[in-house]
Amino acid sequence: MNIRRATEKDIETLILMRWEFTFEHQPEVNGDFEVFATECRAFLEQAMRGERWYIWVADIDGIVASHMYIQLIDKVPRPGRITYPFAYMTNVYTDPGYRSQGIGSQLLKAIQKWSEENKFEFIIVWPSDEGREFYARNGYRLCVDPMELHL
Repeated sequence: MNIRRATEKDIETLILMRWEFTFEHQPEVNGDFEVFATECRAFLEQAMRGERWYIWVADIDGIVASHMYIQLIDKVPRPGRITYPFAYMTNVYTDPGYRSQGIGSQLLKAIQKWSEENKFEFIIVWPSDEGREFYARNGYRLCVDPMELHL
């Protein structure tokens, strides 16, 4: 298994995986694949060229088996210390054919090591109910829920 940052060669696979992820968890969603793919492709191209998004993949024999997206969130500087961003993890998905093999855990460990090396303050993720156990097994702990305003 090769854990690496996604490249533009992975875009079409990532688009399809996002589509599959959505319908696995929300089968009632209606959408036109081509409209979605156009929007997603533009997002991924911009994300890969920028410095705020990091898309990590687990590649097995040239096949993307799993991915995790990290967005860096800057914090407002505070006197008396150097301020580092935190990492927001989202769009975590492992293809059903590769689940329960430790791939996601290995990908998490690689992201954790990278985050520590870059001195990010913490990694935050809003897991689904099904995902909570996975994150807990990998050292994540439940924190106080944030507040939100739906617009």
